[in-house]
Amino acid sequence: MSDQIMVRLVGGALCCVRSMGLQKYLSSWEIATFLLGSEGSFAGVELASGLRIPRLDRRRVANCPNEARMVLWRLSHLMKSVDVECQMNAVAWIAHRRALPGGALPARTQGLSCVVPLPRKRLNMRTSRTIKRTALLAAAVMPLSLLAACSSGGSSGEAGSSAQTAKMYAWVSSESDREQWQAFVDIAKEKNPEFSLEFEGPSYNDYFTKVKTRMVASDAPCILTTQAARAQELQGILSPLDELMKANGVEASTYNAAMIKGMTLDGKIVALPYDAEPDVLYYNRQMFKDAGLEEPGTDYSTERFLSDLKALTSDGKYGLAVKPALMDNAPGSLAHSFGGVVSKDGKVTIDEQKFVDGVQFAFDLVAKEGVAVAPNAADGDAPSQGAFTSGKAAMLFDGPWMYSTFEKELGENLGVAVVPNPEGKSIGVIQGSGFGIAQSCPDKEAAFKVLMQLVTPEVIGKVAATRGTVPSISSVVDQWAAGKPEDSVAAINYLLENGTPLVTTPAWNQITTSFIQYSPEGFRGTRTAEDILASIVGSAQ
Repeated sequence: MSDQIMVRLVGGALCCVRSMGLQKYLSSWEIATFLLGSEGSFAGVELASGLRIPRLDRRRVANCPNEARMVLWRLSHLMKSVDVECQMNAVAWIAHRRALPGGALPARTQGLSCVVPLPRKRLNMRTSRTIKRTALLAAAVMPLSLLAACSSGGSSGEAGSSAQTAKMYAWVSSESDREQWQAFVDIAKEKNPEFSLEFEGPSYNDYFTKVKTRMVASDAPCILTTQAARAQELQGILSPLDELMKANGVEASTYNAAMIKGMTLDGKIVALPYDAEPDVLYYNRQMFKDAGLEEPGTDYSTERFLSDLKALTSDGKYGLAVKPALMDNAPGSLAHSFGGVVSKDGKVTIDEQKFVDGVQFAFDLVAKEGVAVAPNAADGDAPSQGAFTSGKAAMLFDGPWMYSTFEKELGENLGVAVVPNPEGKSIGVIQGSGFGIAQSCPDKEAAFKVLMQLVTPEVIGKVAATRGTVPSISSVVDQWAAGKPEDSVAAINYLLENGTPLVTTPAWNQITTSFIQYSPEGFRGTRTAEDILASIVGSAQ
C-alpha cells in the first residue's frame, strides 16, 4: 500500500489528509486519526490515481452529529469505490493503533472524535464524472459552521502557535530528569533572560509510545526529545532540520559525528544532540591493585581482559558483573567493539558474524570461564550494579551517565576503561539524546530559534558540568572532565573519537525485550549466541 488516508471529525467537521511516506508504520487497517485544530483549511476531495484507500471496517462512529454522519456515509462509499486524495495545508500526525486502547482515538476536549467506518456492501464502479460529483456533494453536505473547525487563521491560532514553539515534550521519569531539563532552561536564560521553555511528558518507559499520540493534539509541543538509538521510531514525527540549520548558521560538524549520524533519517538530520555517551568498562582500582594488576589503558585487548578477569575472580568475588540486557552490558558493548552493529540500512544485523562473535565472547565469560555470575531475566540493572559498587565484582559495562552514582560509592577507586577489542583497538558504541522539532509544529522557524539556544556550546558545556552528561561538542568535554582522573577522561575521549552510533530499527523494543528473555540461556551455556540472535531476528522481521 503506497499511502494511507486518515480521517478525523473535529467539532463535527470532516477533515482528511494524505499521509506521505509513513505507510511503513501502518498496516491497511491500522488507520489513525488526527486532530487538525486551526492550522489547516479544507481543500475538498479530489481524485488521485494510484492512491489506495484501505478498508476501515474495524472502526466505529462515536459521538458524531447527524450532519457529520451523512458526510461520513457519502465519503465512505466514495472511498471504497475509487482512489481518493484529500488535500490539506495542515500536517497530519499518525497515532498508531497499538498505542491506543482498541485502536480508537479518545475524544479530546477541543472537539468530537469520530472514527470513520466503511460499509461492507460492495458498490458498482461509477464513471469518473459521477465520482467527482459524489465527492463534491459529500463536501457540500457539510454545513458551513462545521467547516469552521478546519479553517485557518485567527488570533487564537496565532497565539496557540506561539505557545507551542516554547513547549517541549520529554521523558520525565524522575526528579532527576526534571532537574536536567530545567538545567537546560536555566542555563539558556543566563545568556538570554527572555528565553522561555515549558516541558511536559511521561516516564521514559512510556515516552516512545505516548509521544506518537501526544503529537496528534492541536496543542502538541513543537520541540521534543529523542534518543539517537530510537530516532527511527519517530520517523514521520520528527521534522528535517537541514534547511533550518543552514538558514540559521548551525553546522552539523559542531557536534559528535556519530551522534549526528544517529540523528539522521533518510539523509536528513532530525535532531541536534546534547550528549554523546559511549558504553564504557568501569573497574575498581583498588581490586586491580590488590590483585597486582596493571590498570587498563586505551589499548585494552580481549586477551588481557580475560586474563585480568580470571585473576580478579576468587574468594566469592568475581571479575565481572553482567546484566540480562543487550546494551549497556557486556554482550552489546563487546559486539560493537568486535565490529558489529545492530542494524544497517534499516535491516536488523545482530545475526551477522562480528556481532555474534562479540555476544558469544560475553556469554563464554560466564558459561566457560566462570568469571561472572549468570543473570536472571528479571534482574534488571540493580543486582550487577550493586555487585560492582559493593566490591563483589571488579568490573562492569555501563554508560557514562552512571559515573556520578558509582563515584558516590567508590570514590577515587572508580576507574573508566575502553571496551576491550581482540586487537586492542576499541570501537565504542555511542548513545545519546537530542532535541528535534515536530512535523506538526505550526511555526518551525520560531521553534528552531528556541531549540538553537538549548544546544549551544555554552549551554551543553554547563549542563555537562552540572549534570554529568558527556557533551556532544568536543570543545566543551573539558567541562565534563573537570575533577575526573586523566585516564578515565582519556578512555571516554578515545571512545568518542573511535565510536559508532547505536542506530536501531522500529523493532528495537522487541529485540531488546527478547534478548533479556533469552540471554540467561546464553550465559548458562544452554544456547549459543548464534541461535538466540537468529531467533530474535526471525521474530522481529
